[in-house]
Amino acid sequence: MSSVKKIQRAVSELPPDELRRFRKWFAEFDAERWDRQIERDLGAGRLDALVEEAGTEHRSRRTRPLCHDDYDRLLP
Repeated sequence: MSSVKKIQRAVSELPPDELRRFRKWFAEFDAERWDRQIERDLGAGRLDALVEEAGTEHRSRRTRPLCHDDYDRLLP
């Protein structure tokens, strides 16, 4: 059995309280990994074109501030 299958089985067998704790831990773990990847990509210049494009759009006034409802729709 693969590691992923073992993890899936273990998670599926967690009682509700432990599942909540696992979800919280995993969300924090995943967010931290994502943040580190973004920092590496920024440092390596992989996002330079996107940053420049966003700046150009903003300076051209083709952007608008996100309201709280917009932000909520962006979240999974």
